[in-house]
Amino acid sequence: MDKPTDLVEYETMLLGQHRHLDRSAYILLSRIRVAGMMSIGQLSEAFGLDVSTLNRHTSALLRDGLAERIPDPEGGIARKFRLTEVGERYLDDERARNIRGLEKVLAGWTAEEVAEFAAYLRRFNTDVEGVGGRSWPRQDRVAREGGGAGV
Repeated sequence: MDKPTDLVEYETMLLGQHRHLDRSAYILLSRIRVAGMMSIGQLSEAFGLDVSTLNRHTSALLRDGLAERIPDPEGGIARKFRLTEVGERYLDDERARNIRGLEKVLAGWTAEEVAEFAAYLRRFNTDVEGVGGRSWPRQDRVAREGGGAGV
């Protein structure tokens, strides 16, 4: 580990071990909540995943009652995924659980340290998104641009 990037790689690898197994449902539901209803093609483009992979993940969401597939309200051909009430509750519960865990971990940090850490994480993620050519809609950006599902 000679370079700072080696340290970043190692620490992000360690961070990944703390995530629970059903991360894909959490991420898909989060994206749909922030961006609004999405078709399988839009999800494929947003995540850079092939349709067959997304079909497996979205099938699990449908089976578990977390999302439903509806006709495009704007009259398009592709059907859209939207969160169900169960999906909304699941997402809210997961987010609350994640925040409680973060509050425990960050209990000894000052508010300024937490804000600085969040700013660095946002910058890091935004730069990763820029390299990959796919940005994640952020709550402030969605509100400013008038899109999404009203987070």
